[in-house]
Amino acid sequence: MILEIDLSPPFRVIRFDDIGSTSDEAKQLAEAGAAHGTLVWAASQSQGRGRRGNSWHSPPGNLYVSLVLRPDCVPAQAMQLTFVASLALADTIAAFAPASAEVTCKWPNDVFINHQKTAGLLLESSTSGGAGLDWLVIGMGVNIAHAPDDVSQPVTSLEAEGCTDLTPGRLLEAFCACFTEHYKQWLDDGFASQREAWLLRAEGRGGPVTVNLEGESFAGRFVDLDETGALIVDTMNSGRRVVTAGEVFIL
Repeated sequence: MILEIDLSPPFRVIRFDDIGSTSDEAKQLAEAGAAHGTLVWAASQSQGRGRRGNSWHSPPGNLYVSLVLRPDCVPAQAMQLTFVASLALADTIAAFAPASAEVTCKWPNDVFINHQKTAGLLLESSTSGGAGLDWLVIGMGVNIAHAPDDVSQPVTSLEAEGCTDLTPGRLLEAFCACFTEHYKQWLDDGFASQREAWLLRAEGRGGPVTVNLEGESFAGRFVDLDETGALIVDTMNSGRRVVTAGEVFIL
């Protein structure tokens, strides 16, 4: 059973012991008019998913939550909230982690601890028929007590990396407070300050990467983000490449 937690407005939690997908529920609630700040939180999921439809292992003990937002912006600008949320989550995890732990953000929407994935985010949105955004849902899964052992990349749990006495509720409370600060900065100052802060936590910046696109793969060096959040990669054969969508592997 999920315990009560204390959140300030605009956050309002809708809790489930088990659900198919918190993001599916959040999207249905958003379509029905759920307010900005609505959180769908589940102890476990049976149909959790990440980017590109990949399944997300969702046993009890980890954090599974999806947040409904209604920012007054165009969809392209709203995509910046992937970085705002992942940065807020990384800052939150770092506050619970041992001082020696390295907490980083991997483009575009993962959070690593000690060079292993511990969290993933998924952003989904809907337009209102014009140029504006109707709603946006940010789904998050954080490996607190458990990590899958059947994946191709290194993964870990926060407990395994020394984050002791951490519950999903404590992590969610702390994340909401941190996200509120980053979201306000994004609203007030735009993406520039969030971009710079994200780059300070960037996993693999300056080092080699492989990028898998639709029908193409290439290698290069991760050098920067542009002003929209696209990944900038220097390659030996084709110069500088700007990546707006794709799978990136840190070498």
